[in-house]
Amino acid sequence: MDLGLTGKVAIVAASSKGLGRATALCLAAEGALVTVNGRDAARLAATAAEIRELTGGDVIEVVNDLALPNASRDLIEQTMAQRGRLDILVCNAGGPPPGTFASFPDDQPWLDAINLNLMSTLRMSRAAIPHLEAQGGGSITNIVSISVKQPIPNLVLSNTARTAVIGLARSLALELAGRNIRVNNICPGSILTDRIRSISEAESSRTGEDVDTVLKREGDAIPMGRHGAPDEFGRVVAFFASPAASYVTGATVQVDGGSYRGLL
Repeated sequence: MDLGLTGKVAIVAASSKGLGRATALCLAAEGALVTVNGRDAARLAATAAEIRELTGGDVIEVVNDLALPNASRDLIEQTMAQRGRLDILVCNAGGPPPGTFASFPDDQPWLDAINLNLMSTLRMSRAAIPHLEAQGGGSITNIVSISVKQPIPNLVLSNTARTAVIGLARSLALELAGRNIRVNNICPGSILTDRIRSISEAESSRTGEDVDTVLKREGDAIPMGRHGAPDEFGRVVAFFASPAASYVTGATVQVDGGSYRGLL
């Protein structure tokens, strides 16, 4: 299937590694002109170089921290200055630290999680919408977590902040549908990235098990019997962000190997 991405301008936030990197790579492989973003300049440059080598794509690098209020607008503006248009925004951010409700005080950890996950998505969307509308439409695709459908133990900050992103996205999907701007959410389950490894390391510290043992046990518990690969996730995001999904908006779709047990 031709996803219709050739020549489309796409921004993928937090894309120096993990799911963001996999998404940027898949979009570039389909012919999109991708902007990658991250806080670590050296890591981001290496990711951009790798995407160029693997796909032959034209990649822009924007180094900044999306937890800062002006960074989202800067990401959009730098892309517009070099590309002159915007078709696709993929909102992504790292996850808050693991922990239970009792392990966090009422103030800063919660505010940091909301700022990192909800506010960065809100700010990027606000900055991007006028440019998407100027093109006659486009897409905003949020990378969230399976925790928005099925809370994950010991990840209370992520469970809370990422669920707020769904409320924002559903509201935007309704407001923007008439302007041909689609808004969807993609929920990774256990995709084998540094984030999953760090969660397994925390579990290892808690239980005394070897990290590889924790990873294998958790992979075996997934109905498909394994963790997902980053590119398996990236291809799904690329589809929902693309013109091939032109009649899909307001959706929240899991990519989790069958882990989610609910009906909706």
